[in-house]
Amino acid sequence: MSGGDSCDITAKGSCCSSSAPQKEDKDYQAHWNKAYANNPHEKLGWFETDLSPMFQLIDASNITKSSKIINIGAGSTVLIDELLKQNFTNLIATDISEVALTQLENRVNNTNVEFIVDDLTAPTTLKNIPAIDLWIDRAVLHFFTEEKDQNNYFELLKSKVKKDGFVIFAEFGLGGAKKCSGLDVHRYCNVQFQEKLGVEFKKVDSFNYSYTMPSGDLREYIYSLFIRL
Repeated sequence: MSGGDSCDITAKGSCCSSSAPQKEDKDYQAHWNKAYANNPHEKLGWFETDLSPMFQLIDASNITKSSKIINIGAGSTVLIDELLKQNFTNLIATDISEVALTQLENRVNNTNVEFIVDDLTAPTTLKNIPAIDLWIDRAVLHFFTEEKDQNNYFELLKSKVKKDGFVIFAEFGLGGAKKCSGLDVHRYCNVQFQEKLGVEFKKVDSFNYSYTMPSGDLREYIYSLFIRL
């Protein structure tokens, strides 16, 4: 069985309970701006240099170098750097943190990337972007613990990913941590991804992955690739 297909609500650490942590009364843009302003990006708990799990799924999609790719919640990720090195030419990097995107933009300094500061749960500019060939989300969706925020996220996704387009999720799995960066998270499995995406999407590949944080601690992720039919 591929990673995350089982979603037993009785299992230890299951994500499938109908109850979810309540959203804190917090300014999320301020939270993430502070995180990026006060820490070198390579010290942040989600920073990674081993991009092989992500590229395993990107390669499986067989997209072209000119395909429209959006990196959701990009922060200051080095994924954008690597996509440019591999000659992908049609990229969008979006994040709620202006600080993070400014760091990323200054580092890559490339006109093949459009940088958009926006809120995925209440999008404005993102509503007007063109159709997307590949939607990449690493460690963003799991921060949306309220159903209305999840629904807004998936509404945007389904309005933008084109037919035969792809979606990659890399989120905390069933055995993952319950918090990240001081915030509650919602842990995922493929059953939940499929329920949120609906019947017009089909799973192509999935696997579980143990990510090593800069601190040396491990975090359990699920990586999944879906295609829009």
